[in-house]
Amino acid sequence: MDADTTVTLTDPMDFKVEELLKEVHFARTPAITKLVDDTVSAIRKSISKIPDAFPVTADLAPGFVRDIGADKVEFKFNKPKTFKIGGSYSINCVVKPAVNVDLFVGLPKNEARKPVLVVYPAVKSVEAPGFFVRIIPTAASLFNIAKLNLKRNNVRAFNQDGIPRATPKYNSSILEDMFLEDNAEYVEKTISRWKELGEALILLKVWARQRSSIYVHDCLNGYLISILLSYLVSLDKINNSMKALQILRVVLDFIATSKLWNRGLYFPPKGQIGVSKEEKLQYKEAFPVVICDPSAQVNLAFRMTSVGFCELQDEAASTLQCMDKCGDGGFEETFLTKIDFPAKYDYCVRLNLRGHTEVHALGFCLDDECWRLYEQKVHSLLNQGLVDRAKSIRVTWRNSPSEWNIENGLAVLDREPLLVGISVSSLEKLFRIVDIGPNAEKKEEALRFRKFWGEKAELRRFKDGTIAESTVWESEQWTRHLILKGIIEYVLLRHLSLSKENVVQIVDQLDFSLLHGAKDLVSFSASLLEAFEVLSKRLHLIEDIPLKISSVQPLDSDFPSFCCAIILEGSGNWPMDHVAIEKTKSAFLIKIGESLQNRWGMTCSATEDDADIFMSGYAFRLKILHERGLSLVKSENGNKAKRVYSTDKMLFIRGQHASMINGLQGRYPVFGPVVRFLRLLAEYDWTFSALVIDINNDFGPEDFKLINDNFVSSRKASEENVQNVNPALFLATAYDKASEAWTTCSPNFTELKRLVAYARSSANLLTKLILEDQTDSCRWECLFRTPLNNYDAVVLLHRQRLPYPRRLLFPSEVNRGRHVARVNASKAFGPFLVPEEMKGSSEEVKNKMMVDFDPLRCFVGDKEYSNKLKLWYDSLGGDAIGLTWERVGSKIGVESFVSVQNALVGVRIRRLATANGGSKLVGHLFVNSTAAGQGAFVNAFHPIPTVFKN
Repeated sequence: MDADTTVTLTDPMDFKVEELLKEVHFARTPAITKLVDDTVSAIRKSISKIPDAFPVTADLAPGFVRDIGADKVEFKFNKPKTFKIGGSYSINCVVKPAVNVDLFVGLPKNEARKPVLVVYPAVKSVEAPGFFVRIIPTAASLFNIAKLNLKRNNVRAFNQDGIPRATPKYNSSILEDMFLEDNAEYVEKTISRWKELGEALILLKVWARQRSSIYVHDCLNGYLISILLSYLVSLDKINNSMKALQILRVVLDFIATSKLWNRGLYFPPKGQIGVSKEEKLQYKEAFPVVICDPSAQVNLAFRMTSVGFCELQDEAASTLQCMDKCGDGGFEETFLTKIDFPAKYDYCVRLNLRGHTEVHALGFCLDDECWRLYEQKVHSLLNQGLVDRAKSIRVTWRNSPSEWNIENGLAVLDREPLLVGISVSSLEKLFRIVDIGPNAEKKEEALRFRKFWGEKAELRRFKDGTIAESTVWESEQWTRHLILKGIIEYVLLRHLSLSKENVVQIVDQLDFSLLHGAKDLVSFSASLLEAFEVLSKRLHLIEDIPLKISSVQPLDSDFPSFCCAIILEGSGNWPMDHVAIEKTKSAFLIKIGESLQNRWGMTCSATEDDADIFMSGYAFRLKILHERGLSLVKSENGNKAKRVYSTDKMLFIRGQHASMINGLQGRYPVFGPVVRFLRLLAEYDWTFSALVIDINNDFGPEDFKLINDNFVSSRKASEENVQNVNPALFLATAYDKASEAWTTCSPNFTELKRLVAYARSSANLLTKLILEDQTDSCRWECLFRTPLNNYDAVVLLHRQRLPYPRRLLFPSEVNRGRHVARVNASKAFGPFLVPEEMKGSSEEVKNKMMVDFDPLRCFVGDKEYSNKLKLWYDSLGGDAIGLTWERVGSKIGVESFVSVQNALVGVRIRRLATANGGSKLVGHLFVNSTAAGQGAFVNAFHPIPTVFKN
């Protein structure tokens, strides 16, 4: 390296921010500048062609005139006074993909509903797809400011019993137009002072746009962000030594923690001009949030609600916490992760209000828009009905589509659904059956309670002797998550005159996939846990073994929890050899089985590896975990040393995993939005980032360094070929910082690619189903249906021979391809014992049960054709196997698959026959004429099945 060469070390976060700015910033290139200038010039010419004093009548916009209740409309058009480019384009802070330019047009009159004329250039630009100009009317010095006082009424129709009511929001909307150009000029001068301010503004816009609960009409927009940024500069809280990311943190911290919000934000006065105490008091009385403009004449946050502001503070605080705790400064979580309603909230509700005249029953000429008043009404009802069950409730109605035409009037702005997002507070409160209201002695409160709840209200005496009003929500244990649904439905139908069909709650649409027969699996958990408790107690009571049993730990985090690890009391007499340890374990298991059978008459079946205990209709598999076997062992594979886990290490990891998942369930019991998980799979940078799972916040700097070193080492081994990355899915946990427990063998790069593709399409579908009105109920089922035409060939299995026939949600169907082979089902085994087979001695019945025998697993386990075919299957209940040709570019013919089918039915079934007396699982083979497409990969880790010999 030359002596004159300068090396600049860039912080990874700064580098990512720099690349993000390059990606999202809409640069003013010469071509873009010409496009904007030509478009604005064409607009000016078009407007100039309108004759002076052109008569304007109701015929131009009959729907609008009808909806505002005007008895006549007759005025003459006067040409605009000024044309001026403003907004983000004027300060070079336009953020893609919303590429537009604001054109301020000084009109002689304005309208409070803020109609904006959207103009698209006739010639489409390649550099700026979707570009348009928003013509925004302004009205500088047109009205008397004194008449727009917050306590004045300027909407004649807005009155109560003939007495005019104050219209602070309407007045503020006029004042906003009057000072729009002045405020835009102030922002332009401030942001242009140094480059980092503009970059920070772009980053803040990106951050806000990713969060649909705050980038909305009653909270935040790009204009308010620029005003807030200018305000902090005026207070010297931001200086020119800060980088863009530092400025962003200052703004977020101010939003989340500043006490100035309590009194309102006011720019430092210019000279003697300022805001008096009386005026500040009026602002706080009229608005929940105050951001006064530099002129001290208008509250620019007059549209912001208290609920919207709380959401804003919560998101700012969460982002700061994420930036401090997440890897790489939380870059992906802050700027690249979409947090919309489906991902943010535990419950989502959609109200279809099209044609619901109650929304605008009071008319359109009010101080606030009728749609905003309806939002507030829905929020108030749900807040009163859900009480402490909900941590937060968000109601938004995005009912102003950009394609709306003023000629059609205002009544048509009810076509989009109103959305409600609910975050629950705790499992205990969510699943509560009885809500206790006011004491019976408090007559007025009890009367209001009964008026709100109607027939659901009832007077009850409680255990402590209290007599109080209450509501009761009866529910089975496994339907407790539907209590909230029942409350929401009852409240909205009672108070809003809505039909049940117009209240769509996204709660139980996927519950069908959890049913076992006609009930949820949770309904069986009580008997399972009871059986496990009895077994655990009996194991602790065994005394005729050399070492007593100290603990019994479930190894599976999901239901049914059949596999258990037994930990014996400590002893120094265990052998040192690994094989000898395993033989000693086998002796203990045999003796444990004998003891259970002799003392309690329990049915047991012991092998060298484990003991199966049959109890209360369940098969519990017992394994012994010994601490000496926890260390890694090495096995030679040719000339290469391969690290593998010992049996004890795997048992330990499974136990740790089960404990972690159970703990997570206790902290986050209603992980409703499956879309969060799907988006994580689809959007995470698996190639260049390790996913650190630190549920209890146990990791320190040394842990993160160790994980990063392990991750880097795993990637260095495959620098030349990314497809050989191992593990492709790097998951670091407290008990496995090298991702060796679950993902060493699978998924590989190809499988992960397919998994990501399916996760992305499923997340998009689920998001659409939540946000949009869907009349086809079968759309939800698509999440669990894998298109079989994406495979080169499909093997259909005999459903009556599957180990989990009740888990089969949808029988597979092949509607295309050539049927080339068929094999009849064997009668050697089946998933159930019929009544006739239950006759005979217990030993005979026990011999018919084959615990942990999965014919599908045996069928796909043969490696003889692994270099030719890739098998894709659902080990948890699927009845089809997808086949794809492994060698890219190879010609796939029917004959090839017929030969493979012969091998599958021959070689692999011979393996089954050797172990289980003969069986045939394969039913049909179809060859698809299309090329191989996206397949489905499902992890094959599952509970123990019990299959029966016939």
